[in-house]
Amino acid sequence: YSIALCKEGYDVTAVELVKCNLEVLRAKHLPVKTWQGNALDLHFLKDDTFDMTLVFGPLYHLHKAEDKIKALNEAKRVTKNGGIILVAYLMNEYSLFSYCFKENRLAELLKSGAVSEDFCVCAKDDELYDYVRIEDINRLNAECSLERLTVLSPDGMSDYMRKELNAMSEETFKLFIDYQLKAAERQDLIGAGSHVVDILRVKK
Repeated sequence: YSIALCKEGYDVTAVELVKCNLEVLRAKHLPVKTWQGNALDLHFLKDDTFDMTLVFGPLYHLHKAEDKIKALNEAKRVTKNGGIILVAYLMNEYSLFSYCFKENRLAELLKSGAVSEDFCVCAKDDELYDYVRIEDINRLNAECSLERLTVLSPDGMSDYMRKELNAMSEETFKLFIDYQLKAAERQDLIGAGSHVVDILRVKK
């Protein structure tokens, strides 16, 4: 995202946790300001600096609600009043269908406590991803006093049908993209896809 936005002429600052990823970005020799850092502590960035802040990654790698809140509050701090924050999440139902039901593992995962009785995935701290439902996201926004402009599913059903998408004719694939662009903000489908992007306004 940093590279694409920079090439479109935006003034971009990138914060990356993993050093080798940062080195890849720096090797592009683009005018992107870069920092190695953690979304939980952006002390090296001043308050009210950015018109828009993208939080694409941290919220599905952080497991504890208090850490998610800390990351959102840091994003809010560095974003100007009236500015926009985009936050990506991985969705609970996608994990259930793709890795529990589809792989015929749900019964054992329920017994082990990896999935709760109300079918929430209970990721452990040493696992790569954490999964949420819309109500979890709503609670985080309320805690951080962030106003939602919209929430959308950028990939919709595509992750459930990768093989079928690759086998589609060009015409059918273009129709699928047209459908997805129209369906991305349908509230009856939000949460069923693999990701959502929550688009928020900062009010201070």
